[in-house]
Amino acid sequence: MRKKKDRIILENVFVEDYAAEGKSIARVEGKVVFVEKAVPGDMVNVLLHKNKKDWAEGEAIAFNQLSPQREQPFCSHFGTCGGCSWQMLPYSLQLQYKEKQVHDHLTRIAKIHLPPFQPIVGAAEIRGYRNKLEFTFSNKKYIPKADFKQLPANEIPVDEGAGYGGFHAKGVFDKVVEIDTCYLQNEPANAIRKAIVAFGKQQNIPFYDARLHTGWLRNVMIRLTRTGQLMVNIVLGYEDKPLREALLRSIEQQFPAITTLLYTINSKFNDSIYDLPVHTWRGTGFIIETLEDFQFKIGPKSFFQTNTAQGEQLYRLIREMAELNGSQTVYDLYCGTGSIGIFVSRLAKKIIGVETVPETIEDAKENAALNGITDAAFFAGDVIKICTNDFFAQNGRPDVIITDPPRTGMHEKLIQKLLDIAAPLMVYVSCNPATQARDLALLDEKYTVTKVQPVDMFPHTFHIENIVQLRLKETFINP
Repeated sequence: MRKKKDRIILENVFVEDYAAEGKSIARVEGKVVFVEKAVPGDMVNVLLHKNKKDWAEGEAIAFNQLSPQREQPFCSHFGTCGGCSWQMLPYSLQLQYKEKQVHDHLTRIAKIHLPPFQPIVGAAEIRGYRNKLEFTFSNKKYIPKADFKQLPANEIPVDEGAGYGGFHAKGVFDKVVEIDTCYLQNEPANAIRKAIVAFGKQQNIPFYDARLHTGWLRNVMIRLTRTGQLMVNIVLGYEDKPLREALLRSIEQQFPAITTLLYTINSKFNDSIYDLPVHTWRGTGFIIETLEDFQFKIGPKSFFQTNTAQGEQLYRLIREMAELNGSQTVYDLYCGTGSIGIFVSRLAKKIIGVETVPETIEDAKENAALNGITDAAFFAGDVIKICTNDFFAQNGRPDVIITDPPRTGMHEKLIQKLLDIAAPLMVYVSCNPATQARDLALLDEKYTVTKVQPVDMFPHTFHIENIVQLRLKETFINP
């Protein structure tokens, strides 16, 4: 161990095991060290960012020996781009570590009785699996420090007037990694991005500068469905009608497969478009995706499972855990555009969806109508305020509750509300097993966890989805 410029670097650290959230574990002189950018079997030098009495956190800055478990990443941008951080691991090992992450979180955080876990459900397709991808345009290109140091002084690139399309590097907001080929979404995603960059350079158009908040070309969102429909939304920093029309004409001529071509003017400091109007240049303004034989209308602001094939698998497992027989009223909390409720609707008596975002509730109503579902109602608002005795008298009490909250999990007041409602069966879907485990500990007051099913939605990342079935304890079942 040595100090260098007030930095603590641990040398020749053997990485023993996987922890969670992309971090692995090593032990140095009895202290647990959580290491980023390394995998079990690596021998690394670790730069510490946190150094406590019993534990420390850091990142691998030098690899003295690579783990025999590693394999060659298939993407040339691996390690620089902010995504696909696990490409160097065989997919079978990725699944093993994700399954372990769910087990560790639920056992260590929840500290409740748990049944044997079901084996993780992996993805059949581990490339080109995303139906949605967003690229960023910038006048600044990200160059890793190691590459930058190797450049001769007279070849150091100047970003002024340049234009690039790609993704942000991790922790870098004002530069993008210039992407040649991204394997997350099938073509023509890469070709569309490159065509927009080429147009910008040919026309000498200023690309967006996130630090100065200047420039015209800003983002592009591409959505590709299994039905073959293709949506492209080009986001521009300000309106320039002649230039905008020239760009849109160029893109539609080069890519006749685009079924809906959109544009958005975003002059804000952040990239969110949810509070902005999206304009239709060509097409209907939406596309249709399918899960089994259900159809879903997807607009540029709609939430939909990013991995269609695995989303279908996830919903089938949710439907199985709901154990529906046609007699139950199902409450779908955090229902979004209604996809889960609609997917299970044929085996339910009635679906009640609740979501805080009014726009998505309108999408849910449209999707229910699109699928001919009449025994469904969707409400915008807070579950705590909506689910009153009067509401139950009008819509029925839930026999089954399906809840799919964001990464932060459920608010403690909502958990108390669920305990008060005391539905006989609950299915809790989570994209963050740590917050799910925290919530399960609170639900343990009245519920027993009866099934645990991890599902991998995002190959080559450390993200993991988990489904838990909970049954009301006999003590609290109404006679």
